[in-house]
Amino acid sequence: MAAENNAAEFLVDAHWLEARRHDPSLNLVDTRAAADYWAGHLEGARHFDPFPFHHSDTSEAGLREFNAQLGWIFSALGITPEATVVCYENDSGMRATRVAWMLAYAGHRGARILDGGLKCAAGLPLTTAVKPHAYASFAVAARADAIIGHPGIVARLGGPDAQIFDVRGDDEYFGERIRARRAGAIPGAIHRDWTHNLAPDGRFKPAAQLRAEFAALGLRPDHEIIPYCQAGYRSSNAWIALQVAGYPRVRNYPGSWGEWGNLAELPIEFPRRKPARRG
Repeated sequence: MAAENNAAEFLVDAHWLEARRHDPSLNLVDTRAAADYWAGHLEGARHFDPFPFHHSDTSEAGLREFNAQLGWIFSALGITPEATVVCYENDSGMRATRVAWMLAYAGHRGARILDGGLKCAAGLPLTTAVKPHAYASFAVAARADAIIGHPGIVARLGGPDAQIFDVRGDDEYFGERIRARRAGAIPGAIHRDWTHNLAPDGRFKPAAQLRAEFAALGLRPDHEIIPYCQAGYRSSNAWIALQVAGYPRVRNYPGSWGEWGNLAELPIEFPRRKPARRG
């Protein structure tokens, strides 16, 4: 039976992986683009690129469709309840974290990330050979505490117990790059580019450092934190980072600005850059 994923166990390194390479309950999922996978991947890795699987409708009906999509994806990947699933890419980027969040949200208790990805696993050999795997009937047990739709955010705006966390790039947050019908941000959002979650080597920063940086932003562990980006990929990285930092109540918004910015009835605000100081 796979161990239940928690903040301390989400991240594994190459030494952890090497020690378990022959464990039959270990599943590797390469989340890079197909061309990268076929050029060389970890032995036994299955391929799944999450980028083509956008889902921006977080209405009640939309989330039912999302759950059905996850069931199909993880069944095709052959994920079983007892498996420990290690997702990887070239670093601890938005692809591997998106798939790990999808698994955790779907109720799988053994989602992991190869911290730093292949850049930090130079001792592990790559292959172009592909091992077949069996289909498995994956039953989604959706975790309501790991996700939120736009109706839930609207209900929380201005409330005392939730904080919105915008992890897009500065140009998106300040409306200089518009990727929906409307520019802007969710009202009251705290902003920091998701890439600040990572150290220069591509690993997540240490838990204590992440915790201190999030606290400096004003994010409170006793509050519900709701990260969002454009399509729920970068916010999945933030979801993992917040878990690692010890924030117990984090709900990813997969619709993100791709949904919010296209729904005219939803409120927005227009953040402005502070002018640079002279002298």
